[in-house]
Amino acid sequence: MWHDVRALNATASALTALVALACVASGLWWLSQRPMFTLRAVRVESMYGLDLQHVNELTVRNGVLGKISGNFFTTDLEQVRTTFESVPWVRKASVRREWPNQLIVQVEEHEALGTWGEEGKLLSVKGDVFTANLAEADEDHELPAFEGPVGSEKEVLTRFAELRGWFAPIRLVPESISLSNRYAWTVKLNNGMSVELGREKDNDTLHARVQRLVSIYPQLVARLQEGRIDTIDMRYPNGLALSSAALSIPADATKPVKAAKKKTTTKTTKQI
Repeated sequence: MWHDVRALNATASALTALVALACVASGLWWLSQRPMFTLRAVRVESMYGLDLQHVNELTVRNGVLGKISGNFFTTDLEQVRTTFESVPWVRKASVRREWPNQLIVQVEEHEALGTWGEEGKLLSVKGDVFTANLAEADEDHELPAFEGPVGSEKEVLTRFAELRGWFAPIRLVPESISLSNRYAWTVKLNNGMSVELGREKDNDTLHARVQRLVSIYPQLVARLQEGRIDTIDMRYPNGLALSSAALSIPADATKPVKAAKKKTTTKTTKQI
């Protein structure tokens, strides 16, 4: 090898290139550690240009800044993103660098639709369950309540939208929706009435039951003199059962209500 001039030249060139590369890398590392690249600011802004309703920019920035390590070049942007997404009300975050010593964090807030379950959690309009201060969520109006098995959040959200439309003709609005572990539906309306809809046999089961209730509801209200209807059970194929703690029916109400079966009790005994 020592007598092979071409091999010696190639080896020398390779060593020279390695030394030069090492010098460049050392220079870049030295430059990247200069104080001018120490992170000076983290700017938090809305992802879609909207005003942030629940995320306080100053509080979040100061609370997260101490958890960020590294400088402009070495900061792990994925770690920063994850840190911001752990903040209450933050649904999603994206992070980018801005020369020479700043990070720009864009956040998308959760928009609460209602409460979820009995653990003080919230359900967003996009079907995400998250944890936040409930007092901040219902400061404008009381939120509807939802519950269901794990993984059913988006299904309950879709059903809520459908039920609002189905009950609109009689001017009733769902205040809570419950999906049991057996996948039976119960909805409580803003007049205090709880409606048992049961399980879906096909895609039209629930809609047909609500339509039947909507068609007969004005006649039920007209025939009942006192007391609020506490529950209505729509699981009967050709009728319904209702109960109330203080229910009376006029003495002359001898004609059966069309398409309905009446049942009066002092308390609800049927369970899904």
